[in-house]
Amino acid sequence: MNEGDIHAILTRVLRAGRLPGGVKLGEHRLADIFGVSRERIRKVLHRLGAERLLDIIKNRGAFTIEPDLRESHMVYEARRILESGMAAHLAENLSEAQIARLRRHVEAEGEALRQDDQPTWQRLSAEFHFLLAEMTENPLVQRQAHELISRTLMLVKRYETTAGSACGCEEHRAIFRALAARERGKAVKAMTTHLSLVETRLRPTLCEAVGPSLDDVLREEIARESREATIAAE
Repeated sequence: MNEGDIHAILTRVLRAGRLPGGVKLGEHRLADIFGVSRERIRKVLHRLGAERLLDIIKNRGAFTIEPDLRESHMVYEARRILESGMAAHLAENLSEAQIARLRRHVEAEGEALRQDDQPTWQRLSAEFHFLLAEMTENPLVQRQAHELISRTLMLVKRYETTAGSACGCEEHRAIFRALAARERGKAVKAMTTHLSLVETRLRPTLCEAVGPSLDDVLREEIARESREATIAAE
């Protein structure tokens, strides 16, 4: 398995909040799970640290980030500043092909919610914002958006109840409708309102249920990656 594949799997796991905060990602353990050298793992971990998806602590190693509800306002404020600008830009610059792609995405979100497929909906919900950042075609905007969105995904996974799913889905539809209609002001308002409402749905309580182990989570992702690659090759 190459570094890109390992990075993609760990990124998915971390953004989805599938591991609790403070879990050590040891080089030996990961090298065994992925069947690669420690050097390759070390490079991936340092890249994830630079992307603010892990805490790299000198002389101790790499650890999953413990989301801090106290910093949520600062992070969401930064997202409102950045993504309202994205919305303003996209409302005036989206191509018809991009609008069609966004339409398919919000429809897939709605279908996952109707099927009560929470894992799929959570993944698509996050990807909606990553997709908008990608459509700006600005690498600097994309980099900042990815860091901020990843930070808030961890907060949402930890502090938001599933009751917010239907609201979030409808809020994404409102953003899409404004963008598709090329209504700049409405798109900006829909985006800032959505991010503010997500912030208000965070609650200062944690689920103490014991989740799957690091090994189980990563081996499940590796198996999924293998299945998807097999399907794509057929």
